[in-house]
Amino acid sequence: MTQSTGTVWLTQDAYDKLRAELEDLKGPRRQEIIERIAAARDEGDLKENSGYHAAKDEQGKQEARIRQLEDMLRRAEVGETPANDGVVEPGMVVTIKFAGDDDREKFLLGARENLAEGDKLDVYSPQSAMGSAINGKSRGDTVTYTAPNGKDLQVEIVDAEPYRS
Repeated sequence: MTQSTGTVWLTQDAYDKLRAELEDLKGPRRQEIIERIAAARDEGDLKENSGYHAAKDEQGKQEARIRQLEDMLRRAEVGETPANDGVVEPGMVVTIKFAGDDDREKFLLGARENLAEGDKLDVYSPQSAMGSAINGKSRGDTVTYTAPNGKDLQVEIVDAEPYRS
């Protein structure tokens, strides 16, 4: 997993949840896996010990999540929910439509960790090509940006409202 360099915008609530998850993973959950690995190791032959391999696999995933959380919290910028003024900024649910298309796309500009559990809203990073192009723009503005494939795209900002979990 590579570490990112951009800022991650989080609400205080999202930051607190991630901090709590990190502490749980580094404390009780890490110890639990260590104990499971030790118990499986005591059973003997490790080549055919599925419990050992499952615990080691889980340990690898958990350590990767710990690194991800540490990186995200290190880069976090904690802020309050933005004002409902129609200006696009992290923490806003933005509705856009692409030029020549009447279909609308709705997404959160920010970090996936800000979404309430079970919320299926798409998330775009403020550092993405579109995210950086629309950040600071207002409802009704039309913006052209270069997509990662090199194609210039034009979007109209239909709406921008604060995300409410």
